[in-house]
Amino acid sequence: MTTLINGEPGDSISVHDRGFQYGDGLFETMAVVKGIPLLWDRHMQRLFHGAARLGIHAPPESLLRREADQLGRSVERAVLKIILTRGVSGRGYAPDEQGQPTRTVSLSPWPDYPAGAHTHGVAAQFCRTMISRNQATAGIKHLNRIEQVLARAELEQDCREGLMCDEFGRVIEGTMTNLFIVSRDRLLTPDLSHSGVEGVMRGLVLERAAKLSLEARVMDINKSDILQADEVFLTNSLIGLWPVRRIEAKEYALGRITQRIQEAIVDACAAD
Repeated sequence: MTTLINGEPGDSISVHDRGFQYGDGLFETMAVVKGIPLLWDRHMQRLFHGAARLGIHAPPESLLRREADQLGRSVERAVLKIILTRGVSGRGYAPDEQGQPTRTVSLSPWPDYPAGAHTHGVAAQFCRTMISRNQATAGIKHLNRIEQVLARAELEQDCREGLMCDEFGRVIEGTMTNLFIVSRDRLLTPDLSHSGVEGVMRGLVLERAAKLSLEARVMDINKSDILQADEVFLTNSLIGLWPVRRIEAKEYALGRITQRIQEAIVDACAAD
C-alpha cells in the first residue's frame, strides 16, 4: 500500500475533482527517514495556512499524521506527499459550497539524486519561462505548477536546477528549490511576497543563520547579483542544501558560509 485516498487504499480520484479540473488545491512533499516524516510541524503549518487562504477545509492534523505513519512506519527513507483539493463539484469555476475536500497521502521511493551533490555542488541555469506574480497565491504550495513544468523542460543535460525570474527580471526561486546567495558575508534570499513558494527548508535556514549570528536578508535579487555573488546554494526539504558550483559560465566555490549552513541543518536532512 503506497496511497491513501480519504483514508482508503486506492490509485484514482474522480475526474470531477477540482484538483484535476483546475489545480484547485495544495500539496506538501517531505522526507521520511526511519518512519519519521521530517519537518512535519513546518509542513503542516504551511499546509493549513495555505488551506485557510484558499478557503479549503483542511482535515485534522492528527488524521493526516495517522495516515502518514500508516504508510511510512517501516520505511528507511522515502518521499511522503500530501495533496488536499477542494473536492468534487460540477462544471464551472464556482465551487460547490457543500463539497467535501479530497485528501491524498502517498509514499514514493527516494529520488536518485546525483552522488556528491552536497559536497561538490550542482550546475544550474537561468530559465526563459517566467514565474507569475500574484499576491493571492504567493508563498503557498498550490497545485498550479505548469510554469515549473515548462521551466524544467528547458534544463540542459548537465544542469540539475533552473532559476526562474518574474516579469521584472527579479530571480524568485528554482523550479523545485529556494535560492540563497552569499555576498560580502551576507546571506541573501529572494523576497517571495508576490510570487514563489516559501519553502520549509528556506525558513529553517533563515532561523539557523540567525543563531549562527550570520546577517541574513530577504530582498529583491537580480541575475547580476547572482553572477557577482561569492557563494550560491539551493534548498528544499528533500535535498536539504545543494551548493551551486556553476551557473552558465560563472563558477562558484563551496564557501565557508554555505558549509556552516549545511552543518546547521544536518539534523533536518535525509540525504546521505
